Amino acid sequence: MSINTPKFLDIVALTIDLAEYNLLRGQVGTIVEILADGAAFEVEFSDTCGGLRLRNGQTYESVGLRPEQIMVLHFEPASPSSVPEMVTA
Repeated sequence: MSINTPKFLDIVALTIDLAEYNLLRGQVGTIVEILADGAAFEVEFSDTCGGLRLRNGQTYESVGLRPEQIMVLHFEPASPSSVPEMVTA
């Protein structure tokens, strides 16, 4: 599994705007379900992030997304052996 392969409970950011859900590129969510053997992911957007309560602890949207619509966020340095990957939307 690649370092950029999304997995359950990963923190991710949108790589596109989803106007129909009032979500903008860059908004942060959490993968709460893996769909179709990793071909899609249910991502929950809420006013909490990684256990940090930012407001009322409320989910404001839950959306099924394809891997190219999200990017995994990393909170520690990558290992020296990892090769950077170009992500395009």
